[in-house]
Amino acid sequence: MDVVVLRLVNLAVFMVVFVPISQRLLGVRFGLGRLAVGALITLSAAGPLATAMVGQPPWTGSQGAAVAFMVLIVLCSMLAGLVFLVLAEALVPTGSLPRARDLRRDLTGRIARTRRYLQILRIAIRHGLGPYLRGRRRPGRENAAGQAELARSLRLALDEAGVTFVKLGQVLSTRSDLIPASVATELSRLQDQVTPAPWAQIEQVLTEELGAPPHQLYAAFDTEPLAAASVAQVYTARLYDGTHDADVVVKVQRPGITAVVERDLDIVGRLARLLDRNTDWGRSMGVRALADGFAEAMREELDFTVEAGNMTTVAAGKSVAASNDLVVPRLYPERSTRRVLTMQHLDGIGLGNAAPAITERGLDAVRLGRTLFDCLLGQVAIDGVFHADPHPGNFLLLADGRIGMLDLGSVGRLDPATREALQRFLLAVDHGDPVAATDALLEIVYRPDVVDERSLERAVGQFMTKHLSAGVAVGPAMFTDLFAIITSHELGVPPEVAAVFRALATIEGTISRISPDFDLVAASRQFASAHVTDRLAPDALRRTATEELATLLPMLRRLPRRIDRIAAAAESGRLGLNVRLFADERDRRHFTGLLHQALLAVLGATAGLMAVLLLGTPGGPKVTESMSLFQLLGYNLLVICTVLVLRVLVLIFRLPGDRTT
Repeated sequence: MDVVVLRLVNLAVFMVVFVPISQRLLGVRFGLGRLAVGALITLSAAGPLATAMVGQPPWTGSQGAAVAFMVLIVLCSMLAGLVFLVLAEALVPTGSLPRARDLRRDLTGRIARTRRYLQILRIAIRHGLGPYLRGRRRPGRENAAGQAELARSLRLALDEAGVTFVKLGQVLSTRSDLIPASVATELSRLQDQVTPAPWAQIEQVLTEELGAPPHQLYAAFDTEPLAAASVAQVYTARLYDGTHDADVVVKVQRPGITAVVERDLDIVGRLARLLDRNTDWGRSMGVRALADGFAEAMREELDFTVEAGNMTTVAAGKSVAASNDLVVPRLYPERSTRRVLTMQHLDGIGLGNAAPAITERGLDAVRLGRTLFDCLLGQVAIDGVFHADPHPGNFLLLADGRIGMLDLGSVGRLDPATREALQRFLLAVDHGDPVAATDALLEIVYRPDVVDERSLERAVGQFMTKHLSAGVAVGPAMFTDLFAIITSHELGVPPEVAAVFRALATIEGTISRISPDFDLVAASRQFASAHVTDRLAPDALRRTATEELATLLPMLRRLPRRIDRIAAAAESGRLGLNVRLFADERDRRHFTGLLHQALLAVLGATAGLMAVLLLGTPGGPKVTESMSLFQLLGYNLLVICTVLVLRVLVLIFRLPGDRTT
């Protein structure tokens, strides 16, 4: 026991010396575990090396030779530890293995994901979807009764699986081109007919968020939910502000939903990384960026303070503020928090079920569809803030014939440059110009280093002929074909642009519920003619020219003086060109690192060559009976050569960001 304790003490003391020396010699930092193993190897190698090089005591040489041999033994034994560190870095680079804390967290996450996978599988089997998952039954081969049963089972399974899968069902309910109409109709019930959480849990959330029970804060509060969606439940209530009563709706987040969403988003993110790593189409479409955008939108939707800000922004936008047919409910910020949102009560019918009411009231379904479409295009191309989830459950047909816009938790945002490119794309569509449409499209998406623009122009021209000609029926397949063009030419889609395409496809499905004959292409061209071409009017061009001239005026005032100085220098023969190589600090740092590695390699090779020459030189002063001074110097140079070579190798194996300075 005493021997073990003594060895541990020796190891601890030696590490105090070994750690800084090894990191200084190799120029990188290592983990404490590797350094401890390297120090242990160094200590273990010292004894055998001393026996091999000096022999058994007693020592017969001079004291100077003893010191020289002692230094050589220490260097050689330390060399064994350095070799271990370099080999460990080559085989298992630092950072490739998770830390103990990360390993524990990853194991916990893996267990949680496995439980989630099994839970989803059990849900699917319990609702009769097992044969479809195993391939024994195919949805397309079912009769009408079988499709109805499949649709109901799929809706119940998605409902029970949680918010992320409910969102998936909501998107699928608008894609009748991909799934049977009966299934799309059944899935549309997920938009506002999700199984509600018990009132006791909702009351607890209200009390925690608002600081008091709801009956103390509201004049009246109906405990039966008006609607239950995937993220929240909506209740009717009444506020009393001292002067009059206000009918409101209270949106309350489902309890415990954040943990479920984070786990599902982790699964989505891992799947996206797998597709990005293993498939060409995944990389070209930017699935990781799309998954990140979806995750960001979902997290924003869970924070009702974001939705409150979105409501204010969208209501102030030109597309809504200038319209008499659209309403965004009024917000009551004093009764709103991160998980509770109190807003004006809009009395109406969900747009997905409003077709009979539109007919009964004699309303113009085409005009309503045009209002919705113009609003979304205006938000995208003009305002820059748009409703990113415009499914039928997020719109109400009000009693006065207007449309109420709900659930602004998920909005998209576009920068001015992207909006400008989208406007040019719409204008090119209106003019039927594939060249201009291609140029605008290349400014919207991420383009690779090499693009076959002629092939892209032909593909865009064929797309416009197929989907944008007069009399052609327009459907969601148009957006599918546009994505196919983008994918085939290896163009990347930014998340915000993908949200635009997704919103346009969703609004097309929403409008088709109330106006099946709505002409999307004609509406797009009318919008471009009414809004985008206004920028080409004489007044608009004059205003734009004035603004640009005001920006360029300071530069134009300095330009004659600069031209005069250049001309004078050229006339007198003093015109020169000063070019600074490696002006960027990153370039200098990279070049310096390469130069250091090259110098270390040259010095190591020189030391090795000198060591070989000295070891092969006969004669010379004797240090011991079996070794000359030339050989002793050769062994020392060989150690120096090895250290320099190891330093070069470890710098090659290690990432640049992990090196010491």
